Amino acid sequence: MALRFLKIAVVYLFVGACLGLAMGISGKFTLAPVHAHLLLLGWVSLALAGLVYHWYPTASATRLAHLHFWLHNIGLPGFMIGLAVMLTGEARALPLVAGFAVMALLGLGLFAANVLFNIKPADRAG
Repeated sequence: MALRFLKIAVVYLFVGACLGLAMGISGKFTLAPVHAHLLLLGWVSLALAGLVYHWYPTASATRLAHLHFWLHNIGLPGFMIGLAVMLTGEARALPLVAGFAVMALLGLGLFAANVLFNIKPADRAG
């Protein structure tokens, strides 16, 4: 699981950086919240989760880790697409944004539960 989290985190880094570059070139920063969420919830959060799962392979092998991965990576893209649509003037996208944001938040909650309940000092790799 650790490698899976790190690889998808790099994808979010690249997409977020491309969006940032496009906004900088165009001078239009309407999608700045999408850019920030991609980098923080995509790149930073998932890279850190990948490192945690690398250091604590017992937690990585749990059902919580797998559910975290899928909820986060279904929720975050849907959240970002919905947010982009909403920021460009379509207020009817709010239920889509909220639904996918809750899905990503549930994934983060599962990560928190996994860390709190399944990581023990003696389990550390290396």
